[in-house]
Amino acid sequence: MTVPLLLLVSGSYLLGATPTSHWVARGIWGVDLRTRGSGNLGATNTYRELGARAALPVLAFDVFKGWFPVWLVLGAGVAGGGTGVAVAAGGAALVGHVFSFWVGFRGGKGVATGAGVFLGLAPLAVAFVFVLWVGVVAATRYVSLGSILAAAVLPAVVWATTGRGVEGDLLPTAFASAVALFVLWAHRSNMGRLVRGEERRTGGPRSSERSPPAGSPPSPESGEPPAPPQGVGT
Repeated sequence: MTVPLLLLVSGSYLLGATPTSHWVARGIWGVDLRTRGSGNLGATNTYRELGARAALPVLAFDVFKGWFPVWLVLGAGVAGGGTGVAVAAGGAALVGHVFSFWVGFRGGKGVATGAGVFLGLAPLAVAFVFVLWVGVVAATRYVSLGSILAAAVLPAVVWATTGRGVEGDLLPTAFASAVALFVLWAHRSNMGRLVRGEERRTGGPRSSERSPPAGSPPSPESGEPPAPPQGVGT
């Protein structure tokens, strides 16, 4: 590995590892997203817990983290340019986003940053997959389901838009397959909750606003007296 390539990959990881949602939530709202909602440090959990005003800048920067390293290679010719170098840089940013050293090698699930990577590699594919994602989320209000289905079709869409024909470069398709598996792996807990009917829908109550389970004592802030034990007359 040459020095420019090593610096590029290292810098891409550091950029990807920037814990956008964590810093925004802690710095502005004083909230640790690791202890709220799903505990995920991504735009979706930010939106669920803090709303669109917090989630939109997080989403924008998470996409940028994936797009910028690819643009440096394919647009600015850093480290000699070429698809292989762009894939290495984009992959490093994606790994940094999911495994950020700033927060104990935790992070998001790679959807927004992965979208940024392919926005640089295969923008037409991102447009098709984004339409699918929007349709699924609008119909079901499950962001995770939209992300899972988008990841599942990504390799085929990338192949159809960049890898067909004798002169087609199949490296983006191979990379898309690896990213799809990576994103699906990151959503394994969501898949389990979807199967069990326990996954939260977009627009539901925030974790701090949800009603306590039936029979649980009220919080001290509620001002309500605790219910009498069963079997005790009133």
